[in-house]
Amino acid sequence: MLAPNPPSLELSSCWIVTEKLAGLQNQAIGLCEALGLPYSLKEIKKPQNLWQRLFPPHHGLVPPWPDVLVSCGRQSVPVSLHIRSASAGHTFTIHIQDPFIDPKNFDVVVVPEHDKLQGHNVLATRGAIHHVNQKKLAFGAGHFAERLSHLPRPLIGVLVGGKNRHHDFSEKSARELASMLSQAAQKNGGSIALTFSRRTGSANETLIRSGLQEIPAYIWDSQGENPYFGLLALADVIITTSDSISMVSEACYTGKPVYVYPLPGGGKRHKEFLKDLIQRGIIRFFEENIETWSYPPLDETKRAAVFIRQRFLNRKTSDQKS
Repeated sequence: MLAPNPPSLELSSCWIVTEKLAGLQNQAIGLCEALGLPYSLKEIKKPQNLWQRLFPPHHGLVPPWPDVLVSCGRQSVPVSLHIRSASAGHTFTIHIQDPFIDPKNFDVVVVPEHDKLQGHNVLATRGAIHHVNQKKLAFGAGHFAERLSHLPRPLIGVLVGGKNRHHDFSEKSARELASMLSQAAQKNGGSIALTFSRRTGSANETLIRSGLQEIPAYIWDSQGENPYFGLLALADVIITTSDSISMVSEACYTGKPVYVYPLPGGGKRHKEFLKDLIQRGIIRFFEENIETWSYPPLDETKRAAVFIRQRFLNRKTSDQKS
C-alpha cells in the first residue's frame, strides 16, 4: 500500500548538496519534490588530493544557512557536518546513502535496506529513492504517446544502462540483449521502445540497434528529450539492465511487470537488492518470455518524505517546549 501523501514542509529555504552526478542529484531532487520543498542545488567536487581529503573544502558555501540541507553521497558528508555545526544545529540535515559515519551526526539518514544501517533516525528503503512521480509520468505519456502509437502491443519498454565500477557491459552482452528483446517481441506480437543511458557506449548502442532492425521498435537517437518518463508511463512491461539500483527502483514505481537483464558483475549488496525484489514478486530476471503480474507500486520516496516530515515536526515541537 502506498504511503499517504505528505504535506509540504513550510520552510523558507533548502539546499541540495551533492556532486554533479545525475544519479545522486535525482535522488535528492526526488525527495525534495516529494516533500513539496523548493530547493537550491549546490554542486560540490570530489577531493583532488590528500590535503583536500584531510581538510575538505566547503565549496564557498556561506550563511545564511538553510532551514533544511539534503546531502547525497559520501563526498557531501563533510559539508553537511560543517553546516550543521556552523548553524548551531538550526539546519535540519538529511543524508541520502550510507554516510560511513555514525548516523547520529544527521537528523535523518535514508539508506537502502541492503546497506544494513540502523538507528532511530535511519529509514531503510527497499531500493533507491528517486525523482520519478505521477506528474512526470503523466507529462511523459502525453509528450510521447503519438510517436509510439503506431507500435503493436504489448509495448516492451527497455531501459539500457551500461558499464560501471561493479558491472561490465561487453559487446557480447549487447548482442545477447538485442537477440532476447527481438525474440520476446516476435513471440508476443509486440514491439520495443528503448532508451540508452550515457554509460551504454556507442559500440553497444550500434549493436543493439542492429539486432532490433527486424521488429517494430522506437529507439531513442540521443537527440532531444530523453523519452525515459514516456516509456515508463506507456509501456505494458519494462525491461531494465541490472547495473543501476535507481533504474530498477524507478521501473518498480510504475507497478508494471519489471524484468531485469543481468549484466556480468555486481557486488553483494546489489545482488541482495535484486534477490529481495524477486522474493517479493516485484521483479523477475529476463529470459525472453513476457508475462504479466501485479504488485503494490514501490514508492519509497514518498515513504521517506513521511518519515522525514514526522522527524522534523518532532524536533520543532521539542524546540518549542525547551
